[in-house]
Amino acid sequence: MAGTPESLCIAKTDHEIGIVPRMANRHGLIAGATGTGKTVSLRVVAEQFSAIGVPVFMADIKGDLSGMAMPGGESPKVRERAAQLGMADMGFEGFPVVFWDVFGAKGHPLRTTVSEMGPLLLGRILNLNDIQSSLLSMIFKIADDNGLLLLDLKDLRSMVKFVGEQADQFKNEYGNISTASTGAIQRSLLALEEQGGDLLFGEPALNLQDMMQTDGKGRGMINILAADRLMQSPKLYATFLLWMLSELFEQLPELGDPPKPVFTFFFDEAHLLFEDIPQALAEKIEQVVRLIRSKGVGVYFITQNPLDLPEDVLGQLGNRVQHALRAFTPKEQKAVKAAAETFRANPDLDITKAIMELGVGEALVSFLDAKGIPGMAERALVCPPRSRLLPLTDAERLSVVSSSVLAGHYERVVDRESAYEKLKEKAAQAVPAPEVPRTGREPVSEGTKMLQAMAKSAAHAIGSQVGRQIIRGVLGSIFGKSRR
Repeated sequence: MAGTPESLCIAKTDHEIGIVPRMANRHGLIAGATGTGKTVSLRVVAEQFSAIGVPVFMADIKGDLSGMAMPGGESPKVRERAAQLGMADMGFEGFPVVFWDVFGAKGHPLRTTVSEMGPLLLGRILNLNDIQSSLLSMIFKIADDNGLLLLDLKDLRSMVKFVGEQADQFKNEYGNISTASTGAIQRSLLALEEQGGDLLFGEPALNLQDMMQTDGKGRGMINILAADRLMQSPKLYATFLLWMLSELFEQLPELGDPPKPVFTFFFDEAHLLFEDIPQALAEKIEQVVRLIRSKGVGVYFITQNPLDLPEDVLGQLGNRVQHALRAFTPKEQKAVKAAAETFRANPDLDITKAIMELGVGEALVSFLDAKGIPGMAERALVCPPRSRLLPLTDAERLSVVSSSVLAGHYERVVDRESAYEKLKEKAAQAVPAPEVPRTGREPVSEGTKMLQAMAKSAAHAIGSQVGRQIIRGVLGSIFGKSRR
């Protein structure tokens, strides 16, 4: 692989317009109405990052990104666009791809643990109210304090049940525990399981370093998550991707502004990330987006309208590809004007008018220059992709998955001793207390006996099983992979 170029060509007018690699961690936006070319733009940007050795993550919501593993050129429209831009001799190629799937059907199983997800994000998945979310945080705290690992949903169900049954024993130290709230959490957990959410939690959990790899030619791996089924539960999809983003933030070291990103993360249907979330979570998301660039991670949001994103997030997206927006109503016209105002003005271009006139595959583009200054918006044609537009056949996908260096690792499910087994064991050991005469001191309750036993085992757990004290990061997930 050649050295890193000064610019990655994304679009062309009479000149090339591209992303400066050392500014690629300043994040980006790909926006536009359905059918205007966002997915192709996403492909082109991802291909360019892969070509310079930057690993990529993206979710395949519509099932049409798998062809990136094969050389393109089969589409007459692609060849026509290449000729139009003076790129007729461009080489078509497939890129190194790793397929992932929470449900394990279209790629390597992708899991996390309940403890790593943390109570804040899990509460959003479970659609809990404030009181229920506070109780969930309390349950995690009790589990952490007692060295009880929450790896899968049966661990969490057991922990919720135990805390509910021993509410009187916990209230002095942790606060009141509502029977109604524990019941609501249990019902939400059952609903999540019925959606297949239990497949999301367990071991082996994702090691993000497995995504941050290059192939033998030095090209960054393109990690594609099959998300067509996952999108049937939009909140689960959005929260899981947010967890991945927070894990990158927690795990990676500070790098400042490297010559190129160490990883790029594409967040498709980004509006789902900010729908119906509490202000506290919104602020934490904005914090992660603001700070993660110093870890060398570029985050690229894909959505229909830039205004789908909070202003504080939108203001951090320095590299932009804006496809056409439709404006048939006064409200839509107002939205188009507001979107136009997010670009640096160009005296030679009516940005508001251009956004409504753009053809398929045409975009307004503005990228940061080498000094970090936003370029003036330019109307340009997006370069054609080098990989295949057509999705892989089932046989082709299976071949890619089976030939991956990760083949077999995530497919082997591990179910080690955790909260479920420990609580089950303690419950089996509990025996009724013998009748004793009252002497002024009440006999120790069975709940207290169980807690004392758990406390003893916790010391051992923290020393050998957990490894050290559990510390939770900015979004409530475990910081530092203490489970390993």
